[in-house]
Amino acid sequence: MIVREYERAVIFRLGRLIGGGAKGPGIFFVLPCVESYAKVDLRTVSFNVPPQEILTKDSVTVNVDAVVYYRICNATISVANVENVHHSTRLLAQTTLRNMLGTKSLSEILSDRDAIALAMQALLDDVTERWGIKVERVEIKDVRLPIQLQRAMAAEAEATREARAKVIAAEGEQQASHCLQEAALTISKSPAALQLRYLQTLSSVA
Repeated sequence: MIVREYERAVIFRLGRLIGGGAKGPGIFFVLPCVESYAKVDLRTVSFNVPPQEILTKDSVTVNVDAVVYYRICNATISVANVENVHHSTRLLAQTTLRNMLGTKSLSEILSDRDAIALAMQALLDDVTERWGIKVERVEIKDVRLPIQLQRAMAAEAEATREARAKVIAAEGEQQASHCLQEAALTISKSPAALQLRYLQTLSSVA
C-alpha cells in the first residue's frame, strides 16, 4: 500500500486499531484477511451549505447560504469516532447556521456577516474537534430577502435620498439668503457700493 504525502492510513488488525497512530507517507504492507485499512485525505476541502430558510428574531423570513472550509487533522479519530465524518460535518453546518441566525435580527445578519461567520466557525470547530476535524473558515455567501421586503427597503432608501436632497437644497437656500442679507447690509451702509454694483451690471449687459 502506498500512502501519499497528503494522506494517512488507519490500519486495523482483526478489527482492532494498530498502535502507533495513522501511517504515512510511504509504503506499508497489509496482511490479507487479517488487516484492513482506510485512507484519509488531509487536504483542506470545502462545501456549500445549501440555502436555509430562517425566521429571524424580528420575524422576517430569509434564505441564507454559506461555505465551510475544513480539513482532517487526526486521521485515526476521524475514522474511529464517526461513521461518515464528511456527511456529519455538512449536517452540523446546516443546523448550526439555522440555530445561530434564528437568534439574530435582520439588521444584525446584514451588517455583521463576518462576526457571525467567526462565531459559527468557533461552534463548528468545538464540536468537530472530537471527530478529528479542524474547521478553518466559514463564509456567509448570500442573504436573500422576500420580494416584498426588498421593495419596501428600496422605497425607504429612495425616501432617505430624497429627504437628504431636500436638506441640502434648504441649506443652500439658507446660505444664499444669508449672503443676500449681508450684501444688502453692506449696500445700505455704503452708497458707493450700490453705484459700483450698478456699473458692474451695465458692464455685463454691454
